[in-house]
This record gives sequence, C-alpha cells and structure tokens, in this order.
Amino acid sequence: MKSVPLEEFYTKFPTIASAASGALLPSGMPREVGHFNVFNVEDLMRSYPDRPPMAFHRQEFYKLSLIRGRSRVEYANQAVEIQQRALWFATSRVPYRWLPQDLEQAGYFCIFTEEFMLPSRGGVILEELPVFQPGGCPVLEITSTEYGAVEAIFQKMAQEITSGYAYKYDLLRAYLHELIHFGQKLQPVPALPPAHNASARVTALFGELLERQFPLATPQQQLRLRTAKDYADQLAVHVNHLNRVLKETTGHTTSTLIGGRVAQEAKMLLKQTNWTVSEIADSLGFADVAHFCNFFKRQTALTPGDFRG
Repeated sequence: MKSVPLEEFYTKFPTIASAASGALLPSGMPREVGHFNVFNVEDLMRSYPDRPPMAFHRQEFYKLSLIRGRSRVEYANQAVEIQQRALWFATSRVPYRWLPQDLEQAGYFCIFTEEFMLPSRGGVILEELPVFQPGGCPVLEITSTEYGAVEAIFQKMAQEITSGYAYKYDLLRAYLHELIHFGQKLQPVPALPPAHNASARVTALFGELLERQFPLATPQQQLRLRTAKDYADQLAVHVNHLNRVLKETTGHTTSTLIGGRVAQEAKMLLKQTNWTVSEIADSLGFADVAHFCNFFKRQTALTPGDFRG
C-alpha cells in the first residue's frame, strides 16, 4: 500500500488550506525544519459534504487530532467508534481514515513530518514514542476537562503559526511535544525493565527488528528476515538463546511472535489492497500460495479468500 504524499493532502482539501490564514504550505515552509501545519476541524467540515469519504491510506506525514463529535476511526485492521471526545495519534506507517458520522464535528488537527522532530534539533525519534508504537490503540477517549486542556494547546499552535516570530517553529515543536506527552500520560505504558537486564534488551531489540520489516508498500517488497534463525543471526545470538529469552519475557516463542506479526500484515494487505493472494504470499516470504493459505488458516481459522470476503 503506497503512502499519500504531503502535497496531495493540500490538493484534496483546498478549503482548509486557504482557511489556515497564513499557515505555510509545503512550497513555502523552510526545508530545514521539515513541515508542520495546524487546522480547525470545522474548516474541514465545510468541504466534507461535497467530498467522497476519506480513502484508507498511509500518509507521508504524522497527524495528531483532537475530535469532538460522533465519528469512526479505522486504522490497520481495527476500528474505533468515537461517541464524544478523543485524542488521536496517526503515524505514517499505518493506514487509516476518519469517517464523521454527522456534520456536528469540532476540534483541531496538526500534520507534521518526521524531519520536523529530528533529534538533531533536540527532538525525538517518533516511532520510539509509546503513542506511535505498533499494536497499541492510538485513539484515546478524553473527558471534557482534558478536551479543554488540549484545545488550548492547539489554539496556541494556530495563533503561533501565523506569527512573524523568528523562532516560531521551535515554539510549535515545544507545543507538539506537550501534546504528545499529554497523550502518553493518558495511556501510561508499563514500567521498563532495568537497563542492565540483558534479556529485556534482547527482547526490545528483537521487537524493533521485527517492526522494521513493515509495512509492505508494494508487491515487489519482500520480508528480509523471515525465520527465527534470521533474527538470531541479525542479533548475534544463538537461536536457542533468543527463543529462551523471548519465552521468558513474553511467554511466546520466536516463531509465534514472527507468525503473529506476519498474520497481522497479511490481514491488512488482504483487506486494504488489491494485491492478489499470490502477491501477498510472495511478499511475505512464503514458498507458494498453498503454504501461505495453510499458515493463514492456522492463524485465523479462515482462508485468505474467506477473510477478504
């Protein structure tokens, strides 16, 4: 599944682009700071009735949304129904779409590229943050008080991006950090094991290596690491040691963890792309379609064709 370029976002929503009242478009933003922009959801809704539903795609930018109103967020192979208020973190690695259930929508959203938060400017690596980790729920329900607190930060962003302040992008980056940490505090992650714990380190490195294989963007792209031995070799440990460590720390074998993640990607490709089953099987590293079908049925109790519907 190819990702949608940043420029296409602006061509699809000229109403919010013009309503940004001074917010810089891609061609006008200094390249050395990446890209950032902030919008009011009500401006988006002015053009929404005349447009088809948002397509399910990966985007070439990150998106942080404050939503008030009945809507539905679909991401990867999951869906979340929003009844009142939510804070939503969208990553460039996972396909998604937002489907308002009525026109009574309010809030804000900002879009930004990874370059905007690069560590060379004292920032962070986005994919290392808990709110952008794969497998978690990026949509957080919030109270009216929490909504007000987040709305105040977005309002400061909207005001600052139109200012002539020489260091406004540093300030906008600080506001963005504040929003990210606000979300992470709403969904605290389990305490990390001590840094000296070798097993925890191996587990973390394995998980990072596994996630780097995804998402698959085209049928020609193939998994570089497929077996437990592939991962063990990459981590410079014996495959038996890797299996023992993962069993102790996660309760699952290396092959089970790999298989689960491959199945997750297979389900996404079956539902959200028009790739053939043969193309999916080949891209995921299976010798033939029969092996893939047997694997998928063990994982889901359905054949790929039945799952795709």
